[in-house]
Amino acid sequence: MKQTVSTTHAPKAIGPYSQAVIHGGLAYLSGQIPLDPATGQLIDGDIAAQTARVLDNLKAVLEATGSSLDRVLKTTVYLSDISEFAKMNEVYAGYFGSNPPARSTIQAAALPRGARIEVDIIAIAA
Repeated sequence: MKQTVSTTHAPKAIGPYSQAVIHGGLAYLSGQIPLDPATGQLIDGDIAAQTARVLDNLKAVLEATGSSLDRVLKTTVYLSDISEFAKMNEVYAGYFGSNPPARSTIQAAALPRGARIEVDIIAIAA
């Protein structure tokens, strides 16, 4: 049976989807863009600032599922400009340390609300 999860510590879903769904011992987190959870607005800043906001949002959703960044199995990173990969990667590395998850990174033609980055996650649920 699937269980949906949401938290006020991350931006509300801006469409008909859940922040996360738990099923079969895994947590599937919907893509997050760099929205401020308090205002629901896209944050100002470069790709480094936007990457940090996205990963902080995902961390909050993971915690609501009872999981953590250490239990992430796979991420997918969507960049509106692949030339920002190196700067994104520096910030990303700081969140996942020496045992990072599998990852795919692709350039997307456009992301919601003009975001520069979106990331989704699959993790081991608590």
